[in-house]
Amino acid sequence: MYEQFYGLNNKPFQLTPDPEFFFASKLHKRALSYLEYGLSQSEGFIVITGEIGTGKTTIANSLLSQINHQNIVSAQIVTPKLSPDELVRMVASKFSLEIGGKTKTETLEALERYLIQLQEQGKRALLLVDEAQNLPLETIEELRMLSNFQINGKPLLQSFLLGQSELQDIIRAPNMEQFRQRIVASCHLSALSEEECKNYIEFRMHHAGWNGNSLFSEQAHKAIFEFTGGVPRKINTFVDRSLLYGFLEELTFLDVDDIEAVSKEVSDEMFVQKDIPLQEANAAPDIKNVDYYKSMLLELVDTLDNTINQKIKLTRYIDKLLKKKYKTYIRLKSDEE
Repeated sequence: MYEQFYGLNNKPFQLTPDPEFFFASKLHKRALSYLEYGLSQSEGFIVITGEIGTGKTTIANSLLSQINHQNIVSAQIVTPKLSPDELVRMVASKFSLEIGGKTKTETLEALERYLIQLQEQGKRALLLVDEAQNLPLETIEELRMLSNFQINGKPLLQSFLLGQSELQDIIRAPNMEQFRQRIVASCHLSALSEEECKNYIEFRMHHAGWNGNSLFSEQAHKAIFEFTGGVPRKINTFVDRSLLYGFLEELTFLDVDDIEAVSKEVSDEMFVQKDIPLQEANAAPDIKNVDYYKSMLLELVDTLDNTINQKIKLTRYIDKLLKKKYKTYIRLKSDEE
């Protein structure tokens, strides 16, 4: 909608992860390097964790776009809470194996035959498991068992796990020692810094075709960072909205006042309460604060009073309507007689 107004080739801040728009921050570059290193080792697990919206899936897609698909056959699954049996069937299905009606043992045998065939063709299999924090412990253990498919000590299947921070707690469990020993590298993604946030916005704008100077003032960039916390997905959503605002207002430059206007709109629409500090909003009320409870009770009384008044008005209206209907009925009855 705003692309033509700003001379862009496409939307620079779409929510769908796009490897073409991969921004290599310090941590994202490190995470991608770990994935590439793990891929070169052809064994073990690589674990990438991070909060929601920090770019884990974008990194995975960036890796998949770079690998040699002639030598590596990849499959990617986004996991709900799968049982071990369901995981095995899903992995086999993602590698295009026919699994209808087969038992788990038969599915595992078919998967092993497939992996051996790949190895004989000079290829190997790569499995990317996204949202891995949803997997129960026993299902992650099943992943480790799949890594036991080997020929001459060489693994036939390599797995990368991407997940939110809870995945770290799962892997740290005492009974996950064997799995931890198979991890060759791990990395945790955090939000972008203020400088990285600005560079991220500029990178995506220019990648989408923007040829001018910065569209946002320094103070606008600062306000965007403060509102989004440097989380890439939040930045995408907010800046996309800011560009729409700029288009509707016919702005060729957005200052901090414009960003504050957008943040107010977004906050109102998303029911974000900005007036109360977070600690104050989450704090428990002081039980000794009599005024607090007094005001709360008065508010409750007012609400009940309003409700009662509305019910009384409704009752009176119904009573009046019934009396009118009854009079009409008596009149019609008299006319018939």
